[in-house]
Amino acid sequence: MDFLPTGFLPGVPEERVLTCLRRAPGNELAPGKFDSPESSAALASNAFGWFLDRPGLLAPLPGVPMGRPEGVEIEAEMRFPWRGGKHPRFDAAITTATTLVGVESKRYEPFRPQKAADFSLAYDRDWREGLARYTALRRDLAAGRKAFRTLGAAELIRQAYGLATQGARQGRGAVLVYLYAEPERWASGKPLDPAAVALHRKELAEFAGLVRGDLVSFMPLTWRDLLAQWAATPATAAHAGALLARFGPL
Repeated sequence: MDFLPTGFLPGVPEERVLTCLRRAPGNELAPGKFDSPESSAALASNAFGWFLDRPGLLAPLPGVPMGRPEGVEIEAEMRFPWRGGKHPRFDAAITTATTLVGVESKRYEPFRPQKAADFSLAYDRDWREGLARYTALRRDLAAGRKAFRTLGAAELIRQAYGLATQGARQGRGAVLVYLYAEPERWASGKPLDPAAVALHRKELAEFAGLVRGDLVSFMPLTWRDLLAQWAATPATAAHAGALLARFGPL
């Protein structure tokens, strides 16, 4: 039996969100995990879960080339062109008439120790045209020629491969949105090192430059800018306010 979280905001379809969380890896419904004051899953599930039943109210994400949203999922899987193994998941996936958008949300994760870049032999293959920059970076990471201290670059590359695969199957373009927070403090109240925040921004810009021009567009976006857009839109203003009240400055 899983733990039933109490942290859902008004208007979020609780049962639909719970179903998505149950089928996802990561055991997000373990006791105390989803309700943790530092939970990234709680933030993303509440933010985008609100749109599951009302995708038409979601505006195109700020600065993201995508068109008007037609469908929204959370904990969305983007499968590779093979059956076995693990396949990448996104905190949210947004479908428009022309574009498949995968949203990877980060809150405090960049400021914790990062895992070493690791790719199985299954990734060492010829991917479809248009992913040469992601593939070159994957090889540099695997060989130790490149490393990031605050950015989960290996995860982002796997997600780009998954997005490219599913975008091609659907006949849509693919965009990978890296949605990140820049909190000033940990949930405990301890100040977060400003140097770590600055390094994360620097590495994010570097990653974006290294993969710019490939088939999967990489678009960094702050939670601050996204919630400002929602707050300025009458249909989503109350939802933005509820998110800020629950999760604090992002």
